[in-house]
Amino acid sequence: MGRPHAVGIVGLGVISRQYLDTFAAGSAVRIVAVADLDAARAAEAAASLPHARAMSVDDLMAGGEVQTVLNLTIPAAHADIARAAIAAGRSVYGEKPLTMTVAEGRDLVAAADAAGVRFGGAPDTVLGTGVQTARRLIDDGALGRPVAATATWISPGHEAWHPAPDFYYAPGGGPLFDMGPYYLTSLVHLLGPVVAVSGAGRRMRAERTIATGPRAGRTVPVEVDTHVSGLLEHASGAVSTIVTSFDGVATSAPPIEVHGDAGSLMVPDPNMFDGDVRIRRLGGVDWETVAPSAGYVGAGRGVGLIDAFTSPTGPRADARMALHVLDVMESLLRSSRENRRVEIDTRVDVPPLVPLTPPERWR
Repeated sequence: MGRPHAVGIVGLGVISRQYLDTFAAGSAVRIVAVADLDAARAAEAAASLPHARAMSVDDLMAGGEVQTVLNLTIPAAHADIARAAIAAGRSVYGEKPLTMTVAEGRDLVAAADAAGVRFGGAPDTVLGTGVQTARRLIDDGALGRPVAATATWISPGHEAWHPAPDFYYAPGGGPLFDMGPYYLTSLVHLLGPVVAVSGAGRRMRAERTIATGPRAGRTVPVEVDTHVSGLLEHASGAVSTIVTSFDGVATSAPPIEVHGDAGSLMVPDPNMFDGDVRIRRLGGVDWETVAPSAGYVGAGRGVGLIDAFTSPTGPRADARMALHVLDVMESLLRSSRENRRVEIDTRVDVPPLVPLTPPERWR
C-alpha cells in the first residue's frame, strides 16, 4: 500500500465514528487533522487519534500534509467545504448527498477536473459484498435479461433516535435525500444509469417531536416531503420503482429485488456492506443463498475513499456517480411538483466490478 494516505476530517458528528473505526482497523489511511464547528469536539477527537491535530477549517485546508479532505458536515455545508478543498488543491470525499443541488454539483465536478484533484462521494456501501455479488450475478446472466426492480425503505422518522434530527427535515434531507442514495446508487450499479423518472411526494406532518437526548419533547419544522415514491427508466430498458418514507412503521419487503426473464434476485440492505444475496431461478422451487463472489470483504464507511487512491481502475465512489444520483432525486421531486415525467440530463458509466477482496488487501 505504501505510505498511509493523509486525510483531514471536517465535521465530527455521529457518522464520523464509523469512518474512524474503518480507518483504525487498517493502515491505508492516517488522520492528520480534524475540524468541527464545536472546537471542544474537535479537540476530543484529535486526542484519540495518534497523528491528528485539531484546527480550524481554514488551517486544515491550508495545511500541506492533508492529501484528501473527508467532508462529513451537514448537507447544507457540503458544497462550501468541497469548494474550499478543491480551491486549496486537495482531493475531497464527502457524505451524501453530494451537494444540495445538481447545479452546485456540476460546478464542483468541473472545478475538480480543472484542478486535477479527485472528487468522490458516498455511499460506498455498494462496494461491499452485498451489492457487488448481486451485480456479478446480473452481469454473468443469472437473471437473463433484467426487466424490473423494486427498492423499499420505510420508517417512522429519525427523530425517534437522533438527538438533533433537524437537518433530516430541512432542504437536502427527507427520506429521499437521506436514504435514497443507498438504494438509487445500488440500482444504478445493478441496472445502469437512469434516463427518466416519474415521482410523487407527500408531506404528512408540519412538525416532528424529538424523542431522545437533551432536546426530547421539542419539535422541529418539516420543510421537505416525508414520503416519496418514484418510477425510474434505465438506459438498459429496465424499469425500477423506489419508495422512501418517514411516515410508515416498518416493511417486510426485501430492500431491493431485481427481476429478469430467467430469475429473480433479493439484494441485502444497501445501507450495509454485506448480507445474504438470494436468487430464485426460472423453474426453481425455492430461493438459494449465494456465497459472496465480489466486493470488499468486511468493508465499512470510508472504503470508497480508500478505493479512490488504491484501485487500479480508478475511483468507484466517484462524484459523477453521486451527481447522477442527485440528479435522479432532484428530478423525482420536480416530477412530483410539476406532475410530469422528467428526463435525466446527467450520464454516468457504471464503475468496474470490485473483485472479491479480503480485508488485509484493502485496509
